[in-house]
Amino acid sequence: MSDIINLRRERKRRKGIEDARLADANRRLHGRTKGQKVLEKQEKDRLNVLLDGRKLSRDDSETP
Repeated sequence: MSDIINLRRERKRRKGIEDARLADANRRLHGRTKGQKVLEKQEKDRLNVLLDGRKLSRDDSETP
């Protein structure tokens, strides 16, 4: 004879496995660590400051 199993527990176990598989796929698609996000933001800010520092300013008061 086979073992008796609790169907509710088996459904929860299978759902947990499927949820873990889905979470892993989402982490691969969308996941970045906090450190990666901070470094990317710092690099973007640095480039913006560098670009702003090189802008040519026009003095509109000297136009005839």
